[in-house]
Amino acid sequence: MMKRLAQCYTQHVNKALRRTGSLWEGRFRSCLVTSERYALACYRYVELNPVSAGMVGHPRDYRWSSYRANAEGRPDRMIEPHPAYPGANAYRGLFNDKLDDTVVDELRKATSGGYAAGSIRRSRGRQMRKMGTVPI
Repeated sequence: MMKRLAQCYTQHVNKALRRTGSLWEGRFRSCLVTSERYALACYRYVELNPVSAGMVGHPRDYRWSSYRANAEGRPDRMIEPHPAYPGANAYRGLFNDKLDDTVVDELRKATSGGYAAGSIRRSRGRQMRKMGTVPI
């Protein structure tokens, strides 16, 4: 669905502006999320992106953020809470602490690697051993 949407939008913009080529530097990427912990981490990661980029001081200040709906209870017909959504008070509390760098790294790796975030991954390929460590 997202690929088709991006294609149609790109064609529309290119036609309107009499240009060619892609509008974005890369493809749309996504990953499955296997636990509530990672679902809430995704919420935080997305809400904090404009803050990390220095665009705003707080997620509520970003025009396109869902923070106001999720943390302040402001009605928004575009927002449908995830089953892991803890409620407005608890949601606000998620932003009291910095998002753990290991969780951010795991989300980024899962998104670019095409596997589910929060899942236990098996190593791929043959295990490499140092010479002389294999019993004969």
